[in-house]
Amino acid sequence: MTSLIAGGVDCDVHPAVPHLTSLLPYLNDYWRDQVTTRGMVDLISQSYPKNSPITAREDWRPDAGKPGSSLEDMQRHVLDPFAVGHAICNPLYGVQMVFSEDMQAAFCRALNDWLAKEWLDRDTRLRGSIVIPTQSIEKAVAEIERCAQDRRFVQVLMLVMGDTPLGKRALWPIYAAAERLDLAIGVHAGSAYHNPPTSVGWGSYHIEDYVGQAQAFQTQLTSLIVEGVFARHPRLKMVMLESGISWLPPYLWRLHKFWRGVRMETPWVDRAPLEIVRSNIRFSLQPFDAPPEPETLIRLFDHMQSDELVLFSTDYPHWQFDGQDALPEGLSPDLVRKIMIDNPHATYPRLT
Repeated sequence: MTSLIAGGVDCDVHPAVPHLTSLLPYLNDYWRDQVTTRGMVDLISQSYPKNSPITAREDWRPDAGKPGSSLEDMQRHVLDPFAVGHAICNPLYGVQMVFSEDMQAAFCRALNDWLAKEWLDRDTRLRGSIVIPTQSIEKAVAEIERCAQDRRFVQVLMLVMGDTPLGKRALWPIYAAAERLDLAIGVHAGSAYHNPPTSVGWGSYHIEDYVGQAQAFQTQLTSLIVEGVFARHPRLKMVMLESGISWLPPYLWRLHKFWRGVRMETPWVDRAPLEIVRSNIRFSLQPFDAPPEPETLIRLFDHMQSDELVLFSTDYPHWQFDGQDALPEGLSPDLVRKIMIDNPHATYPRLT
């Protein structure tokens, strides 16, 4: 087992909302009445089915309630045994699935306030991601600016399978606000299920959905690069969360080949895709999807031509590894320090 370093940054932990009623104290009178009058029970996404083994490690699954819904469990399972210096909370709750712009904005605001009060206030190691109502760009920017006043929020959280390619110009005000406020953009695995989770329609099984996430990350990364997001926002960092990384080198080889062939179509892409990825894109470590042989792992990093792309994560409470094996075998002590400490701090300026 590769040894961990104390004081590392866990860039992907998932505090779970126990129940929709948990957000009621953070909604105004109108929306509290709407929830109770409509008989709304919960906001559930099928990205992480409740009883699916991948939704929670067996030894991290509580006897009752949702995995990840207890701060004490997170402290006992991850923060203390992994000697974490900071952990970035990425709440995956179905607020982005609501079609109403006003309701989505109200739920996002309540979720962010719940995260600050129930988690960040109770453990100084925790940092937060701002969940935004992407159906309304104006409301999304307003929520970013509101939450950014709290320096404990270090990132804006979006789903990889939303309603539109992430490079579209309509979304650029979100990126401008994040860049201006020193916030990274986290793009997490998951879907709003307003569209099929694969490019050829709806599958039958959860494995089709989960494996297909890597294809969604490739599609979004292509959109972000060729639409010119990083030409307009050169300081912006985007973090692909729970994306896997083994697909990256062959994907970039293919993208680079066709960018060279049709680059006249997108003259604003004035750097090779690999250079843009090295300067602006980061990837969380878990789920680590490369072969287990150390020599293969080192070759993968050589193909990526950078030791700055990967950020440490446990993906708590999802099942991605057993015991303390959060890091793959074969990493040098210098690379471990880069992944656990140096790279996260360079990606998230607000951590300091």
